[in-house]
Amino acid sequence: MKPRNKFEKAVFAESKNLRPITKTQSKWAFRKCIDHFAYRLPKGRTTCMDCGHSWTMKKPKDTCTCPHCRARLQVRETFERKIRQKQYFTILTACGEYQVLRMFLLSVEMEKGCKATSCVIEIGQYWWNAQGRKTIIAVQRTLGRYIDTFSFCSPMAVRNDNEAYRHISYSQIYPKFKVTDTLRRNGFRDNFHDIAPTTFISALLSDSRAETLLKAGRTEHLKYFLNNSRTFDACWQSYKVAVRNGYDIEDISIWCDYVDMLRRLGKDIHSPKYVCPSDLHREHDLRQSELRRQWEKEEKEKRRKKAMENEKHFHELKSKFFGLAFSDGTIQIHVLESVQEHLEEGMAMHHCVFDNAYYLKENSLILSATIGNKRIETIEVSLDTLQVVQSRGVCNQNTEYHDQIVSLVNANRKLIRQRMRATA
Repeated sequence: MKPRNKFEKAVFAESKNLRPITKTQSKWAFRKCIDHFAYRLPKGRTTCMDCGHSWTMKKPKDTCTCPHCRARLQVRETFERKIRQKQYFTILTACGEYQVLRMFLLSVEMEKGCKATSCVIEIGQYWWNAQGRKTIIAVQRTLGRYIDTFSFCSPMAVRNDNEAYRHISYSQIYPKFKVTDTLRRNGFRDNFHDIAPTTFISALLSDSRAETLLKAGRTEHLKYFLNNSRTFDACWQSYKVAVRNGYDIEDISIWCDYVDMLRRLGKDIHSPKYVCPSDLHREHDLRQSELRRQWEKEEKEKRRKKAMENEKHFHELKSKFFGLAFSDGTIQIHVLESVQEHLEEGMAMHHCVFDNAYYLKENSLILSATIGNKRIETIEVSLDTLQVVQSRGVCNQNTEYHDQIVSLVNANRKLIRQRMRATA
């Protein structure tokens, strides 16, 4: 892809001034970025796969040191003779006024009795100017089975950033860095603090908040915020309030969750009263419970409004049964005649007669059994069979009157049948 603007043209021109990887860097990559093995035969003949030297190891071990090249090796008992390994690594350097992260592929072939051979191919480079503007010079990524499929014969050119380049950029990095004065000024001290280099460098060059946190030694907070950019923006002002008041945030993720809950509850997230709790975990749990109650209240209100919209449909389905009631002298049973009555029944009895919209079931009739003004059980009768489908008391439990209620309903099924026939 051709450079599209002055910045990309300047970077592409400067990229031609990069020096090739040094022998020292290649040796480091060979030693640190791949695994090293000694292949041992069952009778003890052992071969270093790095230099090809052979010796006899009488007792099997997990690791050993090659007596010839002094390499630390993992011992494998195998008849295999060859091994191929590939691994990515990166180098942080500077070129002109730009900070550069170079990405390489190390390919190693090892064979028994031979010295290992290696090849290093440059995959791409991330470039940043002093203001944190970024572009990529790299070989072309192609479609393939794996994320890191490249056309190694393609020229180094300006490319769009993608997951493959980002994935490689987080590979093991050469420990000697060459850093621009701007990055040093902004607090970089040869440590990425387990943050992806592309994220860390971009933030440190372009975001004063990252510089502030790094220079204050709050690297765990910086890591969390850079991995959660929306939270960084949402909580930064509250974070400054907490810091100014000397508040020690021990768990940044819990604290950010807590501030987010305060915001949703309509609290003042710029007040030390709220953002500096004495017991963060206790306050977090309290706000979580409060938020859950608010959510349940809102959901219940939504369901209630939705149910009220269904009142007309309910009336069309069940109005023929309105006024139906019967009693045995102790227990009174009557039909629930509105959606509101279903809501009240469900709330009083702590069951799902309202939540599951029984009032819209065409083949069901819902009745309530009471003694005086006290609700005893809620009854569902099938309009297909006129049988009691279920009769439930508080929290769906049967009461001592359960059998009496079912018998009473069965004894008055003819009243329900008459209502059905009258409107047939």
